[in-house]
Amino acid sequence: MKLDRTSLALAATVLLWASAFPAIRVALDGYGAGGLSFVRLAVASLALAVVAPLLKVRRPRGRDLPRIALVGASGMSAYQLLLNWGEIHVPAGTASLIVAVVPAISALLAAAFLGERLTLSVVAGSAVALGGAALIAVAGGDTRYTVAAWAVLAAAVAQAGYHFAIKPLLRRYTGLEVACYAMWAGTVLLLPLAPGAVRTALNAPADATLAAVYLGVLPSAAGFVVWGYAVARLTVTAATAALYLVPVVALAVAGVWLGERPRPVELLGGLIGIAGVALVNRRPRPERARTAAGTSPRAEPTRRRS
Repeated sequence: MKLDRTSLALAATVLLWASAFPAIRVALDGYGAGGLSFVRLAVASLALAVVAPLLKVRRPRGRDLPRIALVGASGMSAYQLLLNWGEIHVPAGTASLIVAVVPAISALLAAAFLGERLTLSVVAGSAVALGGAALIAVAGGDTRYTVAAWAVLAAAVAQAGYHFAIKPLLRRYTGLEVACYAMWAGTVLLLPLAPGAVRTALNAPADATLAAVYLGVLPSAAGFVVWGYAVARLTVTAATAALYLVPVVALAVAGVWLGERPRPVELLGGLIGIAGVALVNRRPRPERARTAAGTSPRAEPTRRRS
């Protein structure tokens, strides 16, 4: 039964995060990039604040507040602003294909700043993934599209920065707690946009407001909760592998909801990007890794992974 619930949580995460891309397109019509960024984070922060006592979210230590502000600025504030602005001109499904290269960028940042091992597969996979994203960016033939596509890629860089910057925090807090802290910090940093967002909300179409609230409550707040549930019960490799489905589902949802049809060159760039990410996440076979270390496969007893 536990496996069924875990699989359901993983499937829910993929659906929620994939649906965010077309929902952004709907909400942008009423709120604009800045207004939507604040409203989405504010709604998500409020939802997480309500359930935080039930989820036993602890208060962060004072010494961790500067890093929390940093990850909130990168993974929440900057990511939302760049992605929302980019989606003004870039179709939802195409944006999801660009953002899919986040793991490749995260691997490069971790190697550069955290001293993690930089293998040939990480270098090659990152280059392939970024090449796919660049192909999408230059494929539009329209200046506004190209600039917006680069903004979406910048959003992916901001999100990747979040993933490697939270690693020290994850030694002291749960993934859900870090997500809550970052969400709250990101909302505070966007408070200057609050007056304009409120004025916009008073005149926004009902479907745009519903989409904005949906983005805050489900993909942002609930998405992090169910993702934390799944990751706690699976290996990181198994959990993140499911995220390859996000752009696939996003393309399907955008097709049904918005009638979008990505061009072949955009699909090609997306496939190249996903292939690069798969190469980055490729792990050597245990026998090959042990042999490379000069150890016979039989010499090392089998250890249970916890």
